[in-house]
Amino acid sequence: MASPEQGNQTSITEFILLGFGTLPELQILLFLLFLVIYIATMAGNILIVALVVTNQHLHTPMYFFLGNLSCLETFYTSTILPRMLASLLTEDRTISFSGCLTQYYFFGSLGGTECFLLSVMSYDRYLAIAKPLQYAARMSDKSCFQLAGGSWLGGFLGNSITVLSISQLTFCGSNDIDHFFCDLIPLVKLSCNDPQLMEILAFTLSLIFLIVPFLLNLMSYISIIATILRIPSSTGRRKAFSTCSSHLIVVTIFYGTLLTVYMFPTTNTLSDFKKVLSVFYTVLTPLVNPIIYSLRNKEVKEALRKAYRKCRFEQC
Repeated sequence: MASPEQGNQTSITEFILLGFGTLPELQILLFLLFLVIYIATMAGNILIVALVVTNQHLHTPMYFFLGNLSCLETFYTSTILPRMLASLLTEDRTISFSGCLTQYYFFGSLGGTECFLLSVMSYDRYLAIAKPLQYAARMSDKSCFQLAGGSWLGGFLGNSITVLSISQLTFCGSNDIDHFFCDLIPLVKLSCNDPQLMEILAFTLSLIFLIVPFLLNLMSYISIIATILRIPSSTGRRKAFSTCSSHLIVVTIFYGTLLTVYMFPTTNTLSDFKKVLSVFYTVLTPLVNPIIYSLRNKEVKEALRKAYRKCRFEQC
């Protein structure tokens, strides 16, 4: 509950996203850089989705989940970058309270979905390598749809609780958000309410969306590596590791930056560093995902070659 003194203050109806405003001389350069990144991210992920949908050889559980991940990344990056690009171009950094809440809802929901989806993909690789005889039965079409659907549903339903809690907060002090998008921690810091309940909620959600999926990924890869090391031939070990190396790289980049930002306390010293790390999981991870999966995956590269030859033959 806000105190009487807080109630007498003017309630905030809009925020100012400070973003990279401390670097005014680099605004145009940053705009061009992020514009290229956004175009490349959208093109790369849409291409992966199109390949998975149209190529019969990619109609397997692994690529079904990869298609879901690429589809998610197109929405995920679109919740952040268009607004950031507009701010860099027009220097208008204001965002309404409802706009801020909407941005955080989709960002948080899609981020939570990605955490769950990466865990599902780790489980898929674990079954393929450690339990190959059980793989077909456990990864049936029905199971794949249930796992993917559960990831999307869990992400959006879970974050709805947070957004509902934020909507009940009172903001009556500074309206400057020291970030380039609306995130939970910067928003809670501007609230006039007792932060204890929100801190408990934030910790609980971090546990559900970050720690539990991270531990599931970790357990899957410990089992995968243990299984690979028991393979007698070096060729067999190399082939087994190649099927999960792309996913392992993505998981490392995503969770490495995400855990650093959300599980360590934010101080004035770490504030700018965390802002830079946020660029990794909001901007760079969606960009590198299609690159990593296409460059390190024979099936995707072959599907790309076939699509190119077909396109050239049909003069598209």
